[in-house]
Amino acid sequence: MEFWLIAGLLAVVVTALLGRSLMRGQDTELDAAPYDVQVYRDQLAEVDRDLARGVLSESDAERTRTEVSRRLLAADSAASTHAAKGAQTGVATWGGLTLAAILVTAGGLGLYGYLGQPQMGDMPLSERLEDARASASDRLSQADFEAQIPADNPPEPDPDLLNLVEQLRDVVKSRPDDLRGFQLLARNEAALGNYTRAHVAQSRIIELKGDAVTTNDYLALADYYMIAAQGYISPEAEAALAEASRREPQNGFARYYTGLLMMQTGRPDLTFRFWRSLLEEGPENAPWIAPIRANIEDLAWIAGVRYDPPAPRGPSVADIEAAESLTAQDRAAMIEGMVSSLSDRLATEGGSAEEWAQLITALGVLGRTGDARDIWTEALDIFKAAPDSLSLINTAAANAGLTDN
Repeated sequence: MEFWLIAGLLAVVVTALLGRSLMRGQDTELDAAPYDVQVYRDQLAEVDRDLARGVLSESDAERTRTEVSRRLLAADSAASTHAAKGAQTGVATWGGLTLAAILVTAGGLGLYGYLGQPQMGDMPLSERLEDARASASDRLSQADFEAQIPADNPPEPDPDLLNLVEQLRDVVKSRPDDLRGFQLLARNEAALGNYTRAHVAQSRIIELKGDAVTTNDYLALADYYMIAAQGYISPEAEAALAEASRREPQNGFARYYTGLLMMQTGRPDLTFRFWRSLLEEGPENAPWIAPIRANIEDLAWIAGVRYDPPAPRGPSVADIEAAESLTAQDRAAMIEGMVSSLSDRLATEGGSAEEWAQLITALGVLGRTGDARDIWTEALDIFKAAPDSLSLINTAAANAGLTDN
């Protein structure tokens, strides 16, 4: 209803402006003839006064009266003509105004019917927010979403790796409390592309660790969930991200994926808030910066915010174009890119112990054990004088299956 009231008001305003233009055109043809009649009558009276004062002779006064009377008759005839024409012009003006109103109204309705969606009702902000809440609460579970993914034809796995994974499956089946076995199983299931089995194993790892569980354990679980669901963030993945954020509120990975969740559940305005903070905090080589830069201006427009992203501050600007599409099918490739970017930055600029631990854990998730071991060795040397940092590094190494602890 509000839309139609505004549309009707606009039609009235446009019609009024057109009518004003038509009326102004008529008003410019002022009644000059009636004005001239009055002037000539005043001149006749002035002739009589001049004659009485002796300014004019009788003969001059007569000639002047004759000339002024002639002009008076012509002006009076013109005044009558203008009056008739004015009446005709008034009828034409109102007729044109009526036609303009019809054209504006009919044309507007026709154009909206062709380009718009008349059948769509109003969508107030409260209803949009309610729809977003319903979308978030009613979305599919991890298992239901995975069940609807079409089967694909993965490449033939490495026979040795497949044999190892089958042995690990037997081991954890007979020893359900074997933490080391589940850590190896989760990592190697992921290496085979069996992310559903990987997140099942990772969930068991979290159960077995109890109070020793870490932020990276929950991030690894969320990663497995999302890759298994081709980028979809299920309620289970959301819970893992929420726990990671609770333990480490400023964790970049958790904040990035939480923003992505908001986008998937109909709140891109909240995505903008999450991602704007990450973009402005940097650093430019953080793995989430490139995909944020590729989408932040569109998100600002959707959120109704005027926003100029800060200028790029690092060497990863060239990667932005390549990261523009964040499709479900490219989810695993994106994680590889994020890991590579983090690895390059730590190698060239260094970083915190948390970032080194994240890299070790991520490499373990991807099954790149050799690379994870090299990063671990390098981190041990860098943080050898910081016991707290070493503890974090060694915990990540254990999560990646690099130790026997």
